Amino acid sequence: MGLVFVEVTLENLEDVWAVRRGNLAADKVRRVVVCDALVDTGATLLSVPTRYIQALGLQAVSTKRVTTSAGVTEATLYDTVRLTVLGRSCGMDVIEVPDSVPLLIGQIPLEHLDFTIDMRGHSLIGNPAHGGEHMYELY
Repeated sequence: MGLVFVEVTLENLEDVWAVRRGNLAADKVRRVVVCDALVDTGATLLSVPTRYIQALGLQAVSTKRVTTSAGVTEATLYDTVRLTVLGRSCGMDVIEVPDSVPLLIGQIPLEHLDFTIDMRGHSLIGNPAHGGEHMYELY
């Protein structure tokens, strides 16, 4: 099948809200741009390496049991970030992965942003069922 990589921007959502309230300058929002995020339909959530979590100043929320290639273990769930991929944004909880693992865009963020994988082009595209346009299905 081949791997699909995409550029993503993560922003500390609390900072974004502070800008909206007038308590923080827009250029002070903590953000990271990751040029080589891996689209991983085998993953569920937005899995973010520790170094990016630290750069964003995210706070731990809880611990969750997770299944990895090494078996069942626990991982820390962090504050919600604003995730932007190919011009589409959403709020998304973050699960921590080691720095040796790439940032992984799993099924839930893909569904939320209405993206699918173009297998021939090895790229991320807007859902063809919606004409490529970002659309939510309500029922």
